[in-house]
Amino acid sequence: MAAWFGGSAEGNPDVGIWGALHSGGRWSEPVELVREPGVACYNPVLFHTRDDRLWLYYKFGPDPAGWTAGRLWSLDEGESWSPTEHLPAGLYGPIRVKPLVLLDGTVVSGTSVESYRSWAVWIERSTDNGVTWTKSGPITVPSESCGRGVEGNAPAEVPGSSDWRFTDGIIQPSVVVLGDSHLRLYARSTSRIGKVCVADSLDSGTTWSQASPIDVPNPNSGIDAVTLHDGRVILIYNHTDCGRTPLNLAVSNDGEHFRMIHVLEDQRGEYSYPAMILGSHEELHITYTWNRSRIRYIRVPLEGF
Repeated sequence: MAAWFGGSAEGNPDVGIWGALHSGGRWSEPVELVREPGVACYNPVLFHTRDDRLWLYYKFGPDPAGWTAGRLWSLDEGESWSPTEHLPAGLYGPIRVKPLVLLDGTVVSGTSVESYRSWAVWIERSTDNGVTWTKSGPITVPSESCGRGVEGNAPAEVPGSSDWRFTDGIIQPSVVVLGDSHLRLYARSTSRIGKVCVADSLDSGTTWSQASPIDVPNPNSGIDAVTLHDGRVILIYNHTDCGRTPLNLAVSNDGEHFRMIHVLEDQRGEYSYPAMILGSHEELHITYTWNRSRIRYIRVPLEGF
């Protein structure tokens, strides 16, 4: 299943959450899943908890700084859905990409907050399939870790804003397992940092280090990551210092040093906000925004990587 937000333009009140099911080699017609009266919806996230519920979390509000989160669930793989539930203020669930669901059922959800001049990552953690949550953070990038973090470098655009502001920080983390109780998150950064940033937990996501950049470019664009069965990490990202093309896959043996292995898109345009899961037959299932007009789906076999 795929889900996305769509309407006349991002932030407009007619933007709702849409979805489609893939079966028998083809996609169903899109169906509107959520609409909030008079306000835009954003960033749907699909994932299963260990009780076999398929969850859809989403955001709604005038802009990212004023978001509220909502969710609904399905027991028949997206054929029908529960009523919508709005979450308490300050609780967002997975902010853009899937959370990590551990073998014991613990949900480790990467979330983030965007304010006027500051972005920060948080981790929301649930041991009861999302009934209750604990929250840790903020996870930020210390100024001494930011090679480009000085006033006067390229500003980051604030989504939903009509102008530009100098903003620091990281958002939209993707959480993976590196081994035993060692988890790592990979986060989008502002243009002033310019690199994918990582932070680590050595206790299955209960506590976290602060973040630091690694040697992978990030032009203020969304990313995602998965751990393969052999322990390697696959990252999907835009391998550029500006813009959102090309769109690439890279692999790492240690979660720190990445080697680019595949180019998904390299034509002029915008290829952004990727989401990626590992299929049951050692293949990647990937969706991303294609030139802000369509959602593209790609299946990438891992043989040879």
